[in-house]
Amino acid sequence: MRPVQSSVLCRLLPAPFSLALRSLVLVLLCITPRCQAVQAENVTVLEGGTAEISCRLQNYDGSIVVIQNPRRQTLFFNGTRALKDDRFQMVLFSPRLVRIELTNVSVSDEGGYFCQLYTDATHHQVATLSVSVPPETPTVEVKQEAVEGGEVELTCMSPRSKPAATLRWIRNGRELPGVVSQQDNAKTFSVSSTIRISVERKDNGAALSCEAFHPALGGQKKIRHYRLDVNFAPTVRIVPPSGILREGDSLSLTCSVSGNPLPRNIQWSKINETLPERAEISGPTFQISRLSQSHNGTYLCQAQNNFGRAADHYTLLVYDPGAVVETHSAVPYAVIGGVLALLVFTVICVLIVTIWCSVRQKGSYRTREPILAWY
Repeated sequence: MRPVQSSVLCRLLPAPFSLALRSLVLVLLCITPRCQAVQAENVTVLEGGTAEISCRLQNYDGSIVVIQNPRRQTLFFNGTRALKDDRFQMVLFSPRLVRIELTNVSVSDEGGYFCQLYTDATHHQVATLSVSVPPETPTVEVKQEAVEGGEVELTCMSPRSKPAATLRWIRNGRELPGVVSQQDNAKTFSVSSTIRISVERKDNGAALSCEAFHPALGGQKKIRHYRLDVNFAPTVRIVPPSGILREGDSLSLTCSVSGNPLPRNIQWSKINETLPERAEISGPTFQISRLSQSHNGTYLCQAQNNFGRAADHYTLLVYDPGAVVETHSAVPYAVIGGVLALLVFTVICVLIVTIWCSVRQKGSYRTREPILAWY
């Protein structure tokens, strides 16, 4: 029995038959060693990578082999370059395998590449090239500045990926649910995830991260770290000196200021008076050398930013060393005087008791004398 020629049967197939069905019939009819056929392999590659497109030949007898791109432009004709695109290279042309290489692949290269074998009838298969575009590290945008007691809206964006990337917000190891938006940009996708969170002063500097997941990353992820920038009014505290200040001593005060943004200007003043001539101000530090009682009073430190102002005060009281010494020297004399007064009082009391006892004894003798005379 003679083998059935595929070219004859192809002519017998009705025209409405699909291309895929005609190819399948041709493959099934290749039941003898004399039948020629071609097979193509699908390829998936990362954007910017290199794709190898292979056409496998069966029982090749030297017939014409043509490879075409998705726009049906001929790339190679029997191993000879037909299209001037240096990214395409013929790397192998053998009776069993024809292979071309495409470098620096882009999404515009996607589609079906035709492997065509011209015998009595045309045989062809399509190798589908798919290009995967992994996302870059996402970016974070803030709609408006965060203010203590308000809310902040953060949007994480991945502008380009294929297929669409998956975004996730993380804070303190926990996922924050976001509103996801996706846009189709021809062959790639842009994705965003938006969250709204309430913020307080303690949240300033808190760490968040936006993570992008994609099949092309191989289980890895692209992460964008972000720290909250919460604006709040300043706080002011004057750090006072330790111990008692006396005339001739030096005064040094430090104004500790916090706030976001940190106040640039710190103002020192004296309530109801002008600052002393010997006062020296260097940013948060206020100093007076050789103190005297004329420096007594209440000193004020003030600071402000765009979100409020604050102040703290310190009352200076300078002591006179001479007055302190005189007071200290009078204390021993007072003690000695008290002790002497107590001794004098004790002596007087003893004398009074002695005299009283003596008088009583004399009275007793006088009473006994008449009685002795009677006897």
